[in-house]
Amino acid sequence: MVDGKGARVDAGGSPVGGGAWGLHARVRVPLDAIDLDVDWRPGSDHVAILGPSGSGKSTLLRALAGLEPRAEGRVSLGDETWLDSDSGVNMPTWERRVGWVPQDTLLFPHLSLRENLAYAGSGPAEVEKMAESLFLSDLLDRRPRFLSGGERQRVALGRALLSAPRVLLLDEPFSALDRPLRSEVAAMVRAFARDNGTPIVLVSHDEHDAELLADERWMLVAGNLTADGA
Repeated sequence: MVDGKGARVDAGGSPVGGGAWGLHARVRVPLDAIDLDVDWRPGSDHVAILGPSGSGKSTLLRALAGLEPRAEGRVSLGDETWLDSDSGVNMPTWERRVGWVPQDTLLFPHLSLRENLAYAGSGPAEVEKMAESLFLSDLLDRRPRFLSGGERQRVALGRALLSAPRVLLLDEPFSALDRPLRSEVAAMVRAFARDNGTPIVLVSHDEHDAELLADERWMLVAGNLTADGA
């Protein structure tokens, strides 16, 4: 059953999804061409949101991260309220402790790869281990402008993982990687998430990425979110 906003609901009108890790996002964001309007409770720890460009995927991820000033509604993780626009609550991103990897990576240009990874608060041994896991060991002293797009993406991923996140929010994190490397990096991220009990929300237009990281897939089209196959 699908409600008027495109979200699947049960017979009682509640959002579908087991809420395996307690996320519930009831979010509205006015956009230029469409309005994002979802009522979502994922049922798996590792979920992918697929959809065409302009459908609102990145906007939804920014709303979860606390980086979308236009977001209205309510976002909660377990008993913790991240956003409640009716009550004036909007928890800052750093308090939400999300591992945020945007499409543009947002590395610090004046810091080396090593320093960008260490910015998460990790020690030298942890940084070097993460660099090795992401095939970056030979590049630790380079600054972002001397890195390829795929290398910058891996640095952003590593920094997010080293931040001990409560949830990973990944926006097209493998788009600059070739298929073999993409599979290896995705396997490493998935192993990290499994070992640390870290949920993943991936947004992508690439079904292969969803297959690599997610156990549950959702489709976002024109601002409406439905379970894949519904």
